[in-house]
Amino acid sequence: MFEENCSLLVVQESLEEDKPSTQKAIEAISSLISVSYSIKVFSAKWQSIRNKLDELLSSLTAIENCDTNNNPEVFSSIQAISETIKDCHDQAKKCLNQSYSGKLIMQSDLDIVSRKLDNHKRNLLDIYNLGLLTQSYAIVVSKPSLHIASRDDMKFYVLDLFSRIKIGSADMKKQALIAFNEAIQEDDRYVKIAAEIDNFFIFLVQFLDIQESEIQENVAKVVSMIAGFESCKRLLIGAGIIAPLVRGLESESELTKEFATNCLQKLTENADNAWSVSAHGGVTSLLKICNNGENRGGLVGSACGVLKNIVIVQEIKRFIIDENAIPLFIKLVRSKDEVIQISSIDFLQAIARGDDSIRKLIIKEGGVRALIRVLDPKSSSSTKGREMALRVIMTSCISSENSLHILMSYGFLDHILYFFRFGEFSIQEVALKAAFWLSGTSEEAKKAMGDAGFIPELVKFLGSKSFEIGEMAAETLSNMMIIPRNRKRFVHNEQNVGLLLQMLDPEETNSGNKKLLLSILMTLTSCNSARKKIVNSGYLKHIEKLAEDEVSDAKKIVRRLSGNKFRNMLNGLWHS
Repeated sequence: MFEENCSLLVVQESLEEDKPSTQKAIEAISSLISVSYSIKVFSAKWQSIRNKLDELLSSLTAIENCDTNNNPEVFSSIQAISETIKDCHDQAKKCLNQSYSGKLIMQSDLDIVSRKLDNHKRNLLDIYNLGLLTQSYAIVVSKPSLHIASRDDMKFYVLDLFSRIKIGSADMKKQALIAFNEAIQEDDRYVKIAAEIDNFFIFLVQFLDIQESEIQENVAKVVSMIAGFESCKRLLIGAGIIAPLVRGLESESELTKEFATNCLQKLTENADNAWSVSAHGGVTSLLKICNNGENRGGLVGSACGVLKNIVIVQEIKRFIIDENAIPLFIKLVRSKDEVIQISSIDFLQAIARGDDSIRKLIIKEGGVRALIRVLDPKSSSSTKGREMALRVIMTSCISSENSLHILMSYGFLDHILYFFRFGEFSIQEVALKAAFWLSGTSEEAKKAMGDAGFIPELVKFLGSKSFEIGEMAAETLSNMMIIPRNRKRFVHNEQNVGLLLQMLDPEETNSGNKKLLLSILMTLTSCNSARKKIVNSGYLKHIEKLAEDEVSDAKKIVRRLSGNKFRNMLNGLWHS
């Protein structure tokens, strides 16, 4: 026992040198192998460790005479081996003296040492195969030319980068990750090749937990890029990426957080992954980012995107509501950062979809007021933000009279009219959808729209080149004509009735929306002044022709106009 302890002392002294060398590591391993034969406990585990020490000794002996003095990769590997041998020495000492605290703990410690030895053996093999020992610095493989690269050349390049990621120094790992990221942005074949290499994605996922911030940032960036490829999502999930990504949400690095949320956003497009994010505490971390990210648009935007994807799971939605998230996102709607504003509006739309209780909660917490402020032409909101705000208003206020009153009192109609007159085409279209929606909500809304001046603006849209725009305008007007004073307003403009009749020309193949236009005229015939203007318009023949073609509404209009005091006038016109 004395001799074995003396041998262990030699191992310890050798490993405590400031700069462990290949020779010192060889000496330490040789002594440790010799000592291991005297250990009587856990014999099977020590036999396995001894075999691995023998293999490691052979590898180190093979590279002993190579030029390793200025090679950072080899030095880093030797240093790691020396630390493991020191740990193994400590375990050997405990086993020799039987001074361990428990058998289970000792077995676990020996298993850890065994796994570390396996890793060292693989790393040395990679160093040797790459030829990193033939000169003072690592051979750098150039990226193949984009247009003439063969698949074999590309695979060789990816394998080289993979080896550097596994065994290189911190700087080499970082440079390899940067190079790989540039490669996959340039040509997606590199991603497909990487997916075929054993353990490539597993290593990347493991590196997400590395303490070196720059490496962690670059790994997060790479996996975020890879997650954009549908074929790779399953492989990343299989490699266990969700948990380290969620841990990345708590990183001190803003870049790591942003890339992690971006990656999660892509992965949770498949709702099956929502539960995994929730199970690892991701929902709480995402809400925390949103709560503290007033000046971090990209980060908050991605976090909102993940939450939007996972609220499809009802239990997660309820948890988010219980965490008082609705007031938080209404607050974010008021943000001056365009990305934050748009993302929070998008989230509110997603969480309110199909859930009347949440719609009511959004209204109760001041959501409608916040959204109307986004519509204000004086605000700095973007066109896209205003379009989304309009959509959420339509979603949230669908069944609430109180919310309609709030809309009216906060200038909603004025904003819609402004977009009709001065907005870009995209927001004009959404504003028209909002007007159509509003015209179908209540008589009060129809009256308010007429009082605000909607009729002349809607008439302008009837002649739009877009069939959809013309149809929506006609439907909205048709809804509004139910109100008597709106009919009077419409008829009061001399040109309105004539325009409708002109658009009913049977010879015009592009006039479209005839049924809706006839519906409007049908409603107008209840008004004496409208009937007179129809008869005197000069386009009465259009309705006559449609009636002859058995168009039902046209025949009804003709019958109404032919009654009573209009009959003689019409007979004179038709037979002239």
